[in-house]
Amino acid sequence: MNKFKLQDMLRDFFKEDIGERDLTSEVLFDEASVGSGEFIAKENGVFVGEAIIQEAFVLIDPQTKITFKKKDGERVEKGETIASVQGKMRALLTGERVILNLIQRLSGIATLTAKAVETLDSEITKICDTRKTTPGLRMLEKYAVTCGGGYNHRFGLYDGVMIKDNHIEFTGSITKAVNKARQGIGHMVKIEVETETKEQVIEAVNAGADIIMFDNRTPAEIKEFIQYVPKNVTTEASGGITLTNLASYRDTGVHYISLGFLTHSVSSLDISFNVGTKG
Repeated sequence: MNKFKLQDMLRDFFKEDIGERDLTSEVLFDEASVGSGEFIAKENGVFVGEAIIQEAFVLIDPQTKITFKKKDGERVEKGETIASVQGKMRALLTGERVILNLIQRLSGIATLTAKAVETLDSEITKICDTRKTTPGLRMLEKYAVTCGGGYNHRFGLYDGVMIKDNHIEFTGSITKAVNKARQGIGHMVKIEVETETKEQVIEAVNAGADIIMFDNRTPAEIKEFIQYVPKNVTTEASGGITLTNLASYRDTGVHYISLGFLTHSVSSLDISFNVGTKG
């Protein structure tokens, strides 16, 4: 996770939430009032948010002291303390909501990813994410996936060529699309092709694709199609895969299964922030 990018993101989030000032906290507490607080897990899951808690409170008040009981990627049980903080009451209360919103969502993503990895239970196939992330939160959400034991697909349109059905339609064929892409990129960039039929798989392989994606294919279809893919070519399954049917893809032999629901249909992990005064 890029620390400097995170700081910029947090500044924007605080600008949105605080606006001109935290009116309630300023009215109720003076600058000298100090207190403490604890982030408590209210359900079982996987925690993500060390850097967020650290950087967010430091942005508001650099003198805030933070002690972590849990690290990113560690499992938490209901009732366990994740982190404790001490500092000015204004700072603790002003930062509370933005921090909770972020760590609850990221912990929810990590928890769901861990469940997907456990459900698949494969030493061959890895779980990865997609670009179906919340606008503005991609860096954080993809980091959360890795904390849950998953892997990252491309971060954006800029770091990998992914030729889909519409690209193929506009270009004329898979072969034309792959050849044209190869001419326009450097040797460090890989080309992935989305396929739906055996014929498309064979064409993509012959065209020199680095990655073959089986799009919305059943486990049986993937087992059939993958026979036409050389061992040195990476394979991926995507589309129509849920937690309910995920285990049925265990023996397909694909290298990756990309799951959009890890980030676009996730429930936040319930975490609370309980405060108290300090003598």
